[in-house]
Amino acid sequence: MTTKLALSSLVLAAAFAGNAFAESPNAGVVNDNFTSSKTRAEVQADLAAYKQAGVNPWSTQYNPLRGFQSTRTRADVVADYLASRDEVHALTSEDSGSGYLAQMRVTGVPPTALAGQPHNPQ
Repeated sequence: MTTKLALSSLVLAAAFAGNAFAESPNAGVVNDNFTSSKTRAEVQADLAAYKQAGVNPWSTQYNPLRGFQSTRTRADVVADYLASRDEVHALTSEDSGSGYLAQMRVTGVPPTALAGQPHNPQ
């Protein structure tokens, strides 16, 4: 029994004994012809301005809305919401608004026909 186990272990070890060489798809290609559009002094000035601003958009504490100031009043926003909630409910319902759009009457300019022959009444 031990010889079978030793023989199977030896066969498995021989099967996995090869070397694995992991390379990137372009390992032989070296492309280092980068030309910067800024000088070193310009990059350092940008870095200093970034640090001076004290805002890090990659931080977990970054809050882009901290200084936000709306130009509309709360009453305007509530009125817009109330005016559009039936339409929003119809467009996000089970049929994705197809029933609402089929019943909707279009006023004004009719949509442009994109397929078929042009209609030239003469």
